[in-house]
Amino acid sequence: MKKRLVTVVLAGAMCMTMGLCAQAEESNKVTVYMPSPSGLADKLAEAFTEATGIEVEQFQGTTGEILARLEAEEANPVADVVILASWSDGLSMKEEGKIMSYTPENADLIVDGWIDEDSMLFGYSASAVGVIYNTTIYSELSADWAELAGEEYTDDIAIPDPEKSGACKDFLAGLVTGLEDGEDIIQSWADNGLTVPGANKAALEAVTTGEKGILIAGVDYNAYSSIDDGEPLAIYYPESGTVANPRPAMIMNTAPNVENAQAFIDFLFSDEAQQLVAEAYLIPGRSDVECVGRTTLDEIPQLPTDWDAMIEVADETAANLNEICQ
Repeated sequence: MKKRLVTVVLAGAMCMTMGLCAQAEESNKVTVYMPSPSGLADKLAEAFTEATGIEVEQFQGTTGEILARLEAEEANPVADVVILASWSDGLSMKEEGKIMSYTPENADLIVDGWIDEDSMLFGYSASAVGVIYNTTIYSELSADWAELAGEEYTDDIAIPDPEKSGACKDFLAGLVTGLEDGEDIIQSWADNGLTVPGANKAALEAVTTGEKGILIAGVDYNAYSSIDDGEPLAIYYPESGTVANPRPAMIMNTAPNVENAQAFIDFLFSDEAQQLVAEAYLIPGRSDVECVGRTTLDEIPQLPTDWDAMIEVADETAANLNEICQ
């Protein structure tokens, strides 16, 4: 009995000294939290498992829902990899010490600026927001952001909830930091009857059905997908510019399966994964992969983006819009 106890103690000490316990506990799975589009998330998970044999457990939701789940699980962390639709929220997670550094495969091919200086945020894809409109109501539309407060659009404009949509939140932060009259523009939309139907999907549905004619700051990949499905929609990017928002993939400091998480990040920048990204109407994270059926990154007019300044105002601006639109 005493001999057996000594053996167990020695094995435990060796396990702790050499880090073998952590390795032994690492399972043959990786848990990934990922925003829409859900079809892309499923295809990436299936392709990753086929390539590596590692099973993927997923939680899919809006950026707001993912952040809320992470907060709820703080005492008992589950996620290995977290992907958000908001670069600023990713930077906030970095500031809070929640993610780890890693250098993924094909890092040299990633779009310039889509890896942070400490190699903690990896922009595996991106979207931009634009103006999406119902072509049965407006045969053609090209109004700039400020012009959407015009009388001809009164009570016919909507916007996704920026406290649920990371892309919309980052756009609003870019608008108020990139344009001198950004805050005034937002107020003018509210004064013109701007409504907030919900997150991206619900907001787009309001325009697709004709309940509203115009969606301000609608995510572009949703529009391209719906147009391809035959919906009466069109999209453009106002001339004063928008925010092209890299979608950060990050490895959690509390990841139970670190090696599997690293393998998943590597896979996101593989040829296969990047082609799936392009086919989902997102902008690929690799500069050598072409867009499919959508406007390319260099064709999108962009606001000046100071992410440090945007982080400071993003949450407040999002909350303020919801307040003034109620």
